[in-house]
Amino acid sequence: MALIPSTILTGFLGAGKTTLLNRILQEDHGLRIAVIENEFGQENIDNEILVQDSGEQIVEMNNGCICCTVRGDLIVALTRLAQQREAGELAFDRIVIETTGLANPGPVAQTFFVDEEVGAHYMLDSVVTVVDARHAMAQLDEHEEAQRQVGFADRILLSKTDLVDSAQLAALKTRLRQINPRAPLTHSDFGRTPLAEVLDIRGFNLNDKLEIDPDFLEQDESGHEHVHTDACNHAADHHHAHHSDDIAAFVFKSNRAFDSARLDEFLGGLVQVFGPRMLRYKGVLLMEGADRKVVFQGVHQIMGSDLGAKWGENEERGSKMVFIGKNLPKDIFIRGLEQCLV
Repeated sequence: MALIPSTILTGFLGAGKTTLLNRILQEDHGLRIAVIENEFGQENIDNEILVQDSGEQIVEMNNGCICCTVRGDLIVALTRLAQQREAGELAFDRIVIETTGLANPGPVAQTFFVDEEVGAHYMLDSVVTVVDARHAMAQLDEHEEAQRQVGFADRILLSKTDLVDSAQLAALKTRLRQINPRAPLTHSDFGRTPLAEVLDIRGFNLNDKLEIDPDFLEQDESGHEHVHTDACNHAADHHHAHHSDDIAAFVFKSNRAFDSARLDEFLGGLVQVFGPRMLRYKGVLLMEGADRKVVFQGVHQIMGSDLGAKWGENEERGSKMVFIGKNLPKDIFIRGLEQCLV
């Protein structure tokens, strides 16, 4: 049986996740989606949609979606839903999991790789993060969870963009790209986002495309570090002038091939030492003597790799890797990777 694609929807308190979810649950899109609400407090989906009591609730919507609140263990909930689906008691084709506004999406993402039962039924498609354009600068300053939610994202949906001016929006986008240059930014006001922007993104697919914001690469190659300063966005408010976020990204590029044994050993060591601080990392690699690309990616200590497509005859060969993490020692990573080159 095909694996059930699963989307993790995250974002800080009040960012607009629930507005988006209500749209998914009520709009006539013809998709059978199970929404798991891993959420407590005021932000719950509208009370008239969801009966709230101490037990677990499953409510079937008239557009074919089902909605359930999870109290407690996500693994248990996912397994139970899969069993009900196999028994023909519930019909759904995909799952959207909404995390609490203060959640770190890392452990939720890891659930799909560390639990055999979950891995047998589900595949993680992507992490989608909703960012409140009005309050994001302050939230990123004050809450590491907000930075983590951005760092983990495969796609970032900007909400409440009508409440900020163009200079504030530009400053926010610059900062988000420094935390995560591989997640495309899309506007999502009042939950009006095409579902294609949320579903089937294949962010955890081992594909041989590595999209990195080109402006980010230009900055990287000019040699200046990714610290948000007045120079980066002279349009920004002065009190937001300097943001050195704990969570940030850097890129490694080389046209020389890697020695596979040395690289395996070095990456293994990196993951052992820095794994808890490495949020997301991905690379498309040129290996010595290989006519195919090697693709690798990871979440914290869990890393996977696979053979990609053949290098094209006229394609420029080289490796490109992006690392997103908390206070990672960029120089140690870059120097070590350079020593693994042939």
